[in-house]
Amino acid sequence: MLDVIVIGGGQAGLAAAYYLKQKSVDFLILDGHKEVGDSWRDRYDSLHLFTPRMYNSLPGVPFQGDPQGLPHKNEVADYLKDYANRLELPIQSNTQVTSLTMNNGIFEVSTSEGTFRSKKVIVATGPFQKPLVPSFHDKLGDAVIQLHSSEYRNKNQLKEGVVCVVGAGNSGAQISSELADDFEVHLSASSEIQYKPLHIFGKSIFWYFDKVGFLTANRKSMLGKWLHAMPEQIYGKELKLLIQQGRIKLHARTEKIVDQKLYFQNEGTPIHIDNIIWATGFKRDDHWIDIKAAFKDGHIDHMEGVSVVKGLYFVGLPWQTSRGSALLGWVKYDAKRIVDHLLRE
Repeated sequence: MLDVIVIGGGQAGLAAAYYLKQKSVDFLILDGHKEVGDSWRDRYDSLHLFTPRMYNSLPGVPFQGDPQGLPHKNEVADYLKDYANRLELPIQSNTQVTSLTMNNGIFEVSTSEGTFRSKKVIVATGPFQKPLVPSFHDKLGDAVIQLHSSEYRNKNQLKEGVVCVVGAGNSGAQISSELADDFEVHLSASSEIQYKPLHIFGKSIFWYFDKVGFLTANRKSMLGKWLHAMPEQIYGKELKLLIQQGRIKLHARTEKIVDQKLYFQNEGTPIHIDNIIWATGFKRDDHWIDIKAAFKDGHIDHMEGVSVVKGLYFVGLPWQTSRGSALLGWVKYDAKRIVDHLLRE
């Protein structure tokens, strides 16, 4: 039996593992991917981070390359893989966790590779779990190619004609922008798009965020509450420029689908589409946590990552303590705090 099992070998799990190893804890990371970093490697081909390399390091190992440059997603994947290898972290890959139960104070983790037992568990499965699509997506006929943003890789998956990207967060903005050269592109936004520049006076906007403390402000503080209430910001000017040029046609919220036609809020005329990309985000999927006491009103019951169930912890939750809780360069702060708490119990 292990002291700790970490479920998830992405950035949150690796950051927690760093601190567990520092304290000589007997632990194991269980991860369903073939290799460390695959959760990044499997995303769309053109994905780059908005945060410069100087802000993307996990504890103990700097992120290599131009510190001011924006890394490609494959760089992030390679960095995570190298991080795990360099620190010799104990990881069992290709291991799908199917349930987490508790028996006489001991956690039992059932997986595709058998059952593991431990005194404590850190759940580090990340925010991108179950793709979220509108319930009316099945109203589109088979003639329309449908992809969630998690399935989209590049334009070669699409057929000639009209593309609508539904969802104007950063993924939707990047995907619609890259398709504008080859397709008639429409973008459906549920609210007014808020833009932020990537650079101000030659410095990354995240330099200013770091100096002001935007990404580490506690969610209960006045600053944290204000940031939490803000809509998602679109970084960069490309999407705004393409809309102004008419190369991307902006619409309001998608209301319904009839055959191959999309209808938008307050717009009488629908558009006929050949492809649709649902950039509509994700939702957590915690059904595999088979511990009734761990939930309240259908959601995990925790205080900044510390579960009401003794010995159960979370790292990498969005807004676990701050805006940076689920971000590559800032998850280490919650990871250290959780491991410190775990060792005190």
